[in-house]
Amino acid sequence: MSIPFPRAAALAAALSLPCLAPAAPLSFDAALRLAVQRSEAARAARAGVLSATEAARAAAQLPDPTLRVGIDNLPATGPDRFNTTRDSMTMKRIGISQEWLSADKRAARQAAADASVGREAVQARVAAADARLQAALAYLDAFYAGETLKLATLMEHHAHEELEASRARLSSASGNSQDVLALAGARGISEDDTAEIRQQQNTARVAFERWVGVPPDDLAPPDAMPLPSEQDYVAGHPTVAAMQRDVDVAGRAADVTASNRKPNWTWEVSYGQRTGYADMVSVGVSIPLAVAPGERQDRDTASRRALVDKAEADLAEATRAATAEYRSLSGDAQRLQQRIDRYRSGVVVPAAQRTAAALAAYQSSQGSLVVLFEARHAEVEAQRKLLTLQRDLAKARIQLAFRPLTAEVAQ
Repeated sequence: MSIPFPRAAALAAALSLPCLAPAAPLSFDAALRLAVQRSEAARAARAGVLSATEAARAAAQLPDPTLRVGIDNLPATGPDRFNTTRDSMTMKRIGISQEWLSADKRAARQAAADASVGREAVQARVAAADARLQAALAYLDAFYAGETLKLATLMEHHAHEELEASRARLSSASGNSQDVLALAGARGISEDDTAEIRQQQNTARVAFERWVGVPPDDLAPPDAMPLPSEQDYVAGHPTVAAMQRDVDVAGRAADVTASNRKPNWTWEVSYGQRTGYADMVSVGVSIPLAVAPGERQDRDTASRRALVDKAEADLAEATRAATAEYRSLSGDAQRLQQRIDRYRSGVVVPAAQRTAAALAAYQSSQGSLVVLFEARHAEVEAQRKLLTLQRDLAKARIQLAFRPLTAEVAQ
């Protein structure tokens, strides 16, 4: 039997296509990379680094020279009024002047500009670290919302089975209507619980897509991550790192202000042309006189030094806050791990054993269906509580691992 041409072509095309494997779950590391790549805050911070870098390249340069053009001693009255060629004192002049900065001043300005570049670079790392942290927290919320929904769906399935079994017993006169009504209410509660968790999952999905840009259709479990020591956490804390740069910038700015106590000299060279007489060359130097440095320059320097003290005090306060934050998160992680271990051995394992025993008794006609259903409910509830504890532990660890500026953060 021959196959019609259209069907044969479609069959050949289908056989020639490679087998499409299902898409792999989005990994935790891939989600973090996507978050950093699409973060507008990180892009803005990188633009700030570029701006500061370009400004630093001109920081140590001398000011632009000034071109000076004019006419000296031009008659304003009399028969030679406004005539540039009749009076011997009239001179057309062209010259150039240049403000001169000492090498020390230029070095101070360059150091201040470099400090600003360093501060902007830290801000770029802070933005990238924040994007990673927020994406990691959103990943956890989306992942554990999905796992919780699975347990809620299982509980709803159990409630449905219980209600059907109770109705069957009522029809056989071995049950009562009160049990059916109670189980019908329990199924309604389970359905509402599932709907609430779906709502929470939707919120988590929206937050995840806001950072990563793709919907969390299938997420792989997050991997275990190394945790920093207290010293590394405090040193890499975004606020501490940024304020360390603020101290550096304030100190360099104070050095620039202090260097202004020595005035900048300006030299000038000009050439004057006269009609019928010898041309003239003029050379001069302008030196500002600091007549009251104690009331002007020294007060400006004192103002800048006070800002250095302020930045150092802010840094010390930020260090204390970061230390307390680490100890709080570390203590929470330790206590949550202890609770998880106790809860798993003291609640989850016995609940699973109870379900197994109730199932064995029911299968051997020595136990009731109600006891089996109660055991299954208790086991699922224990698993949900364990999942909540695991989520809280993961969040504490995420904050410990991703808040500081680690080597993985984009430079």
